[in-house]
This record gives sequence, C-alpha cells and structure tokens, in this order.
Amino acid sequence: MDIYQVAIRPLFFNLVKADPEWLHQQTIGSLNWLSQTSTYPPGSWVNHRLEKSLCLYDSRLEQSLFGLKFPNPVGLAAGFDKDGVAANIWASLGFGFAELGTVTFHAQPGNPRPRLFRLPLDKAALNRMGFNNSGAAAMAARLSQEKQELTRSIPIGINLGKSKVTPLEAAAQDYLDSFRLLKDLGDYFVVNVSSPNTPGLRSLQDAAMLSAILELLQTENASQKPIFVKIAPDLTWEAIADIVSLAKTYQLAGIIATNTTISRDQLKTQVIEQTGKSPQSEAGGISGEPLRHRSTEVIRFIWQQTQGQIPIIGVGGIFSPQDAWEKITAGASLIQVYTGWIYEGPLMVRRILKGLLDHLEQSGLNSISEAVGLETKTKK
Repeated sequence: MDIYQVAIRPLFFNLVKADPEWLHQQTIGSLNWLSQTSTYPPGSWVNHRLEKSLCLYDSRLEQSLFGLKFPNPVGLAAGFDKDGVAANIWASLGFGFAELGTVTFHAQPGNPRPRLFRLPLDKAALNRMGFNNSGAAAMAARLSQEKQELTRSIPIGINLGKSKVTPLEAAAQDYLDSFRLLKDLGDYFVVNVSSPNTPGLRSLQDAAMLSAILELLQTENASQKPIFVKIAPDLTWEAIADIVSLAKTYQLAGIIATNTTISRDQLKTQVIEQTGKSPQSEAGGISGEPLRHRSTEVIRFIWQQTQGQIPIIGVGGIFSPQDAWEKITAGASLIQVYTGWIYEGPLMVRRILKGLLDHLEQSGLNSISEAVGLETKTKK
C-alpha cells in the first residue's frame, strides 16, 4: 500500500487544503534536517530506512555521460531544492542525480504570494515563483561546508538564473558571477533562460543573447564542467534549431527540454480556488501532465536534429514508467521529475525504475543507454 497516495496526499490536498508553498517549505525543512543529520542518529536510521524503501540499484540503469556516472536516469528537476539545503539526501530518495536552484547571483524574494497553485484535475501545477532564493554566495557557502563533510553518491547539478534586478544587457555577467562562486561545487551547470516568471528572461533564448552568455561561461570554465541550456517548450522549431547550433558551437554538454509552458490549451481546470480566477487569467508557467506531449516532441526534434550526438535531459509531465520510457526512447538520456513526484509521492522513483527495467526486458535490451532514441532508430 502506498501510504502517500492513500492517506497523506488526500489529507493535505483535499481535506486540509494546505497551501502548496507552505507545504513545500515544510517538506524542504524536514529534508534539510535529514540531510544535516544523515550521518548521526536518529537521522542515519531514517536515512537507512529511506534507502531500503525507495532506492533500486541495477547495473542496467547506470550510465556514464559527460564525465559523470549516473546510477539511474531519474533525477530531481530544478525548482524543488532552490538553495541546496537538502543536497545530501536526494540519493536516499532513489534519485540518480539532482539539480539545485534556480539560484541567482543576487538573493531575491521572488514574486508576490500566492504564486504556486495545484491543478489536480489536470495533474498539473501553475507557478510564478520568480526565482526566490538566497543567492549564489549563500549556496556556495552551504555546499562548501557539506562537500568537506560528505562524499556525494550522485551527480549534483546547479541551475543558474538571471537576477531580476540585473538588466537584460548585463545578463551574461550576472550568470558569470554566479558561476564563479559555484563552479567548483556543482558536477554540472544549467543556464536557465526559459522560465516565464522573470520579466524578459525568455528573450535570452535569442541566439545572439544566449551566445554572449555561453561565451563568457565557457571562457571561465577552465575545469570544463558540463554546461547545459534549459529551453522553453513554447519555442518555434526554428528557434530550437538555433539553440542546437549554439550547443554545438560552444561545446555544451547537452540541452534540458523543457521548462514550464505558458500555454493554457485544453486545461480542465476552470477556476483556481485560491484566487477565484481561471488559469488563463493567471500569470505563470504550467508543469505536469499538460506539458508531457510537447516536451517529448521537443526531445524527439533535438535528437533527430543532432542524430543523437547531444545528450538531452527530458523533463515535463512524467508520472509513470511509460511516461519515462517515452521520453527516453524519443531521445532523452536522462529524465527529471518534480510535479509528478508531488502528485505520485516518494515511491514514484522506484516504480519508474522498476518499470524501465521491465521495458528493457520486453524490448530485449541490456541497458538503458540502448533505449535512448530507440523510437527513431527503429524507424530507419
């Protein structure tokens, strides 16, 4: 029995109707405590129980990509652990990697509340958080201390965003300032130019502006840390092709597809209870099930454009093993979850991994890497 789905989720979502952001803060606070006490009782006991219940280890799920070893392809997407306060605990929850942030150079409170809403009829969320975080210096101090105390068992990525107070013409320097503080503390880095919740940010996906950011970062990147760019699902195919070209030019490690969408097509939710307004009249990005098909289309397009030569991290609308398999066979080497994990609960990662192993057996494959892009390969 999945206690989360049977009791915990109905309690907080339906009975108590807890505010999503408050609930998130309580969760991240508990995970922060567990991360800090994971090597001491009683935290070590809880940590051991979590690993036993939630983790699944199988060599067929392992991959080595851009110089890093991933024990499994399911990662935590950026946005959940914005300040990196639970960096040491994500492996115990079954994840094969985790992405911290989005972090900005200047600490910022984000947009006014309420700014996070559940859309249960659509298995979705609407957020306009606005990169609320404590800033790159605070994250650097925290991760420096933790790195001295613990050895990471999974790769940890850091998602970088532009500070709201920084004008667009100074964006490249803003990303560089964050990277300089954090470059020795993350295993890979992500240039986030695709959130809809910072004014003008998505304009940085324009080839000229993105080129300026990538040029500065790669010049600074003497240790050759893998750098990704995270793109929006709402881009035209031409604009995505331009970013693919830039990824090749600046020797990026890969592309993350995709961020949240500003589309409101075919939503079942008519009114958001907290505001009394329709999703169409509320600002923010939609994540979850409504994003699933489009993000897979983008993954497929990038895979075909690059003939599988640029690694893709697929994110958007993953709830089940079948959802994960679709992303991987479309071309994603790794996948990330967030909204699905909120709806499905902590056992979701293990269920997905078990399902992926079942798919491998049914397809006669020996490893998850053989499944990447399988959909296109079999059509040739």
